[in-house]
Amino acid sequence: MSSVSGSRETSTPLVLPISRSVFWLVGTAVVALLVYYFIGVDQGALSIFGSDMHVHEFVHDGRHFLGFPCH
Repeated sequence: MSSVSGSRETSTPLVLPISRSVFWLVGTAVVALLVYYFIGVDQGALSIFGSDMHVHEFVHDGRHFLGFPCH
């Protein structure tokens, strides 16, 4: 049997300054809103990218899986 030594490694928490925390929070919110728009709001006909991009068709099955109404 091998014995385990009594020393323990302690981890220190990651501390971010408030300015960097705000950057990460705003960035995450922007990405979340873009994802929400493309999956939940974009209907193809009123797409901000025009009718030829068809983002709606790309995420169509995901919309139904997540419970968003379609058509």
